[in-house]
Amino acid sequence: MSKAAIAEKEKFVDAFAEELKAAKAILVIDYLGLTVEEVTNMRKELRENDVNMKVVKNTYLRRAAAKAGIEGLEETFVGPTAVIYTDNAEDITEPARIVSKYEDNYDVIDIKGGMLEGKLTSKEEIKELAAIPGREGLLSMLVSVLQAPVRNFAYAVKAVADSKDESAE
Repeated sequence: MSKAAIAEKEKFVDAFAEELKAAKAILVIDYLGLTVEEVTNMRKELRENDVNMKVVKNTYLRRAAAKAGIEGLEETFVGPTAVIYTDNAEDITEPARIVSKYEDNYDVIDIKGGMLEGKLTSKEEIKELAAIPGREGLLSMLVSVLQAPVRNFAYAVKAVADSKDESAE
């Protein structure tokens, strides 16, 4: 292998290590068996939610993870591997939600493991995290809860007003 090729690969590993170091959520999946269209759709949905997906050789992945100081994911770097990650600190659940949805829809996807905010995470924990509503969903639920007492009070006032109108007639 030429020195230029080695330098190019090392440059890729360094750049990918920086991306992994900045990531708040990292998921490692086996995607083998998806059609090109299915992978394209998943990548599009991930991109729309500020989430990246890279298919990387396991040797490069091991090197990048080591350079990024990520430990514990090495056993997931086996077989066909895609890394899904985001540096969006506002909603680290989004990658888990999207991948979990695709895993439920397509039997061929397998979540191998991941890291959330530097903590090693199992497939089961990722599936539990995926069940939690996202930031927008939680805010919507909060607004609904806050509006309920006001809405109930308004209904009560209207009912009293309607009953007074009926008794006045």
